[in-house]
Amino acid sequence: MRRADQIPIENEPDARTRHLSERTAMQFDNLTLFNLALLQALSSTALLLLLTGWRPSPAARRAHAFMGLQALGWLLLAVANFGNERLWLSLALAAFSASLSTLWWALQLWLTPRPGRALALLAPLLMPLVYGLQFDDVGFRGAWAQYWLALQLGMLVLSLVLPSKPDRLHYELAKAPAHILPGADNRRWRSVLLAAFLPLLLVCLARGSVGAFGKLAPNSLLAPQAINTALALAALWGLSLAVLGLVLAWRSEVEAELARLAQLDGLTGLSDGRAFAARSVDMLSTARRHREPLALMVLEIDNIKAIEAEHGQAGTERALVLFSSCIQAQMRLGDLAGRLGPDIFGLLMDRCEPQGPQAMDQRLRTALSLRAHAELGFTLDYSAGWAKLRHGDRNIEDLVRRAETALYEAKRAGHGRLQAEPGLEC
Repeated sequence: MRRADQIPIENEPDARTRHLSERTAMQFDNLTLFNLALLQALSSTALLLLLTGWRPSPAARRAHAFMGLQALGWLLLAVANFGNERLWLSLALAAFSASLSTLWWALQLWLTPRPGRALALLAPLLMPLVYGLQFDDVGFRGAWAQYWLALQLGMLVLSLVLPSKPDRLHYELAKAPAHILPGADNRRWRSVLLAAFLPLLLVCLARGSVGAFGKLAPNSLLAPQAINTALALAALWGLSLAVLGLVLAWRSEVEAELARLAQLDGLTGLSDGRAFAARSVDMLSTARRHREPLALMVLEIDNIKAIEAEHGQAGTERALVLFSSCIQAQMRLGDLAGRLGPDIFGLLMDRCEPQGPQAMDQRLRTALSLRAHAELGFTLDYSAGWAKLRHGDRNIEDLVRRAETALYEAKRAGHGRLQAEPGLEC
């Protein structure tokens, strides 16, 4: 007669599977690995806060939220070991899913907009809800959760792989060599984040497939099975590289912003003379290549010395700031404005029709008449000259020279007017 403990149990793993599981459990304790993941997430959150500060850029704040939600997810997993697994595991998955969506939003700011907005919004709500409702079906709930996480990780991988196209404002920064402007080159941190998320994506797909099609679907993350160990190791690997990639991304953003600010006039926020000349090269080349009209306006505030004598240096600076603000408000998208001298400004007008400078002049004078007295307490006027791109022009200096000649003519004629270059009618 056989003893009760010798009666075979239905669906018990065979000896070979049990041996492999026991050997894996001796090499890796899954409980310890997942606890290490919690410590890794907590330390990574603290490290990000320490390095980037409490008030970083919007993208860096989303990176903080990503790591904080990761830490919350691992903490909820640890709490689930003490009871009410349905609730705590559902909340843990909501935190993990929300963390991936938050990081996806950060990448939209660091790179360029990617597809997947609806999925990023729905995943943290839909995935844990269905998981909790179908909690008793071990295979389904495991496959459901892992496939959703794999889908979100795939969105991150896709965002990192797709090329990033800089907008026109940062065009000069983006095409500069990486050793000159490190922030313009984002390949380093994108590669690090790819290395962090790609293994985790593959493991999530594998664990979801085990739940969906395998005979021995894991009923717990702590079960001594190789797929759980692989998930824990992939999570530790991903968290370690993710914090490094996020720090590099934040540093790249800071470097790009510093490089951009270095090309701006500190008072007005317009391009300085050097940056204006550099960015004009591309605009002139494009106009020549496509045979498009291009014009340059040179503007000078009238009676700036009288303003300084009456209102002081502070009043002069306020006048310069207001004037530059009006230029920025009235210029067209694609035009380039810069401060070429103490009280001289340049406006390079792309695809400029013959009446373009006159139309701009009229808009600008109207804006000044509405704002100057209300904001400064005195009126503000200017003189301007303009020139159009000619076949023999070598660079922007040729246009500046002719536009300044027209400017001097406008000043000699009594100030407060626009004058075209010699040979053109204003």
